[in-house]
Amino acid sequence: MRRLVVLVAAVALTAACTPAPKDKPIADPGADVSGTVEFWHFLTGREAEAINAVVKDFQVSHPKINVVVKSGQDDSKMTQAIGGGQGPDVGLSYSTDIVGKFCSSGAWLDLAPYIARDKVSMDGFPATVKQYTEFKGKRCAMPVLADAYGLYYNKRMFAEAGISGPPKTLEEFAEDAKKLTKRSADGTITTAGFLPLFGFYENAPSHFGPMVGAQWLKSDGSSAIGGDPGWPQLLQWQKSLVDWFGYDKLEAFRAGLGDEYSDANAFQKGQVAMAIDGEYRIAFAKDQAPGLDFGVAPMPASTSDRYGAGYVTGNVIGISKTAKNPEAAWELIRYLTTDTKAIVKLANSLKNIPSTKDALASPDLKLDGEFKTFVDIFNNPKTTTTPPSSAGPAYQETFQTFCGSWQSGKVGDLAGGLTGVDKQINSLLQLGG
Repeated sequence: MRRLVVLVAAVALTAACTPAPKDKPIADPGADVSGTVEFWHFLTGREAEAINAVVKDFQVSHPKINVVVKSGQDDSKMTQAIGGGQGPDVGLSYSTDIVGKFCSSGAWLDLAPYIARDKVSMDGFPATVKQYTEFKGKRCAMPVLADAYGLYYNKRMFAEAGISGPPKTLEEFAEDAKKLTKRSADGTITTAGFLPLFGFYENAPSHFGPMVGAQWLKSDGSSAIGGDPGWPQLLQWQKSLVDWFGYDKLEAFRAGLGDEYSDANAFQKGQVAMAIDGEYRIAFAKDQAPGLDFGVAPMPASTSDRYGAGYVTGNVIGISKTAKNPEAAWELIRYLTTDTKAIVKLANSLKNIPSTKDALASPDLKLDGEFKTFVDIFNNPKTTTTPPSSAGPAYQETFQTFCGSWQSGKVGDLAGGLTGVDKQINSLLQLGG
């Protein structure tokens, strides 16, 4: 599923930043629940069909609840609708970054009363999943599958270049990227071993950070970027590779590449030999490029103890503060997030990682070789996620903007630039709070 940091969300999120409403009373245990639920999600095409199949199963087991599904509804649309009093009963977001803003603003209801009433044990969820579905003790979201990020590589190109396996270190990563790159006589890039530009497909700082163990926020909630040694290490490595290619040549090459989620995806077309991506790319590649011979591996890392870890995030679901039928909305959410059969069915269809311990251990989960690699990344104790913030994804957007200036050569003083990023982020966090 689509996991690049949501650069358009920060403006739209302000629409939901109204004072949190008073908690709505919930029904007694065992109360009869019925009526219509409007469910918005962001998926389209093949992925939307997978959601429809699981919702159909829900309606069979809950015949008194009618679910009206609206697909293709991104976070901006949902946030604007909630702010205008027209939000759905249930919303599914592709960004865990939205949780801090939705919880703190009251755009999504606190689910704790429902969880307590129905005795839903949060111990059934992995620690990282529990972390990204609450903010400052308020759980306004539940998880619907997860994503882990790793390295995709073209086996045919590796064999032709005499490379025996995927890189494990940053040095090997850069070396292999150079070996796999092809240029025309005038230096124009025709095939890139790796396209290191931030902003290309899934090349977000959040996805790269775990390679060097970089931290985003300190324990007091302020920005850690300027004082963390991982970020300058990563940026210097990335800029060195950009300079080897030539920034202008990379930009010209990128301009001719297809859309990330179309069958013209650059990795699937053999235009890029290595790519950082989520486990969902497995299903896209096998569907859109069945002849592609690819392998998957953990992302390269700066130290051997970090190899095998990566970045994890996931879809989150909640009840809108404008919900007309919150009880039926909770029934749908509880089914999608705790019913093992439903989770496994959706995971197998979407090739996303189950977000409960029982579903991860289910014998019905299809663990082919590629998918297992991502499950192992997800389970690695050094795997990390981006921390929730009352400013939503704004702190990541600020840093990504800086990274864009850095890679283009507009930043001369890296240390000073990162200190400036800290100041900008801390101001945003104070406003967001």
